[in-house]
Amino acid sequence: MQALLHTIAAMPLPVDACRIFHGRGGLHAGDEPWVLDAYPPVFVLTSFAPASDEQLAMVGQALQARWAQIAPAGEPLNWVFQQRGEALRLQGRADTRLMAGRVPEPHTVTEAGARYRVHVLRGQNHGLFLDMAEGRRWVGDYAAARRNDRYGLKVLNLFAYTCAFSVVALRAGAKQVVNVDMSHAAIATGQHNHQLNGITTGAAFLAHDIFSSWGKLTRSGPYGLVIVDPPSYQKGSFVATKDYARLMRRLPDLIAPGGHALLCLNAPELGADFLRCHMQELAPDMTFVARIANPVAFADADEERALKVLVYAAGGHDCGQSC
Repeated sequence: MQALLHTIAAMPLPVDACRIFHGRGGLHAGDEPWVLDAYPPVFVLTSFAPASDEQLAMVGQALQARWAQIAPAGEPLNWVFQQRGEALRLQGRADTRLMAGRVPEPHTVTEAGARYRVHVLRGQNHGLFLDMAEGRRWVGDYAAARRNDRYGLKVLNLFAYTCAFSVVALRAGAKQVVNVDMSHAAIATGQHNHQLNGITTGAAFLAHDIFSSWGKLTRSGPYGLVIVDPPSYQKGSFVATKDYARLMRRLPDLIAPGGHALLCLNAPELGADFLRCHMQELAPDMTFVARIANPVAFADADEERALKVLVYAAGGHDCGQSC
């Protein structure tokens, strides 16, 4: 645990939600099971292997020592521990404990000026995927660059979850975002996220099965940007190896000439070539533009196992790169 403890001893006071330690990237021998995130004012420690009481006590002492050095006056240390593992993953759950302090309710965090509702005491997904921070930044930059388009930028946000992409796009000047996710609870949180950011117009929320909604989505298009950020494996909903191709075939019908697609894949067993080869076959008129780098805090010994976020262009756009 030495790398984790060393990182805690040197960490700055987190202001935005962020990852602090990423053992899962394989760059810290012996600390591979450990992850530490900040959802201010709460730290969330996650272990993907059994953790002993002694180990948790060591982390707690390290957090307390560093907190005494960096904390705003009078603010207590708040931290949560979540135990994950293959057995729990297959059951779709995690063992979560409040270790010290408290978790505010409601719990709101910030990232790059935007506000989001999170929930760190239940489930494996906390409401904001921290590894997608650079993807959100790209969407914000893209929306800002196209805010003066003649008809405005229209965005389709597939597998929208809690609609963070939509918040970023609309804050940056997009005219309209259509958010689609089959989870009513996630969509409800997404609506609240828009309210938190003072966004009262421009967003549509559809709690639909995407694969049953192509007609409606196509009629609402075309879109200047289509975001595809599905789960890598969700039984009964989406399995990347068989379902991603169904999305790719639809992209040319959804995207306006000169528009772009942002394709995301968080499956360690599938590299970026999985997306690129399928796109060459199924949407050959779309051109690969770039792969967006992940946040520095998510550095990985093998980037092909890490999150993949690829940008494609439609309508004869010259990206200046060969695929």
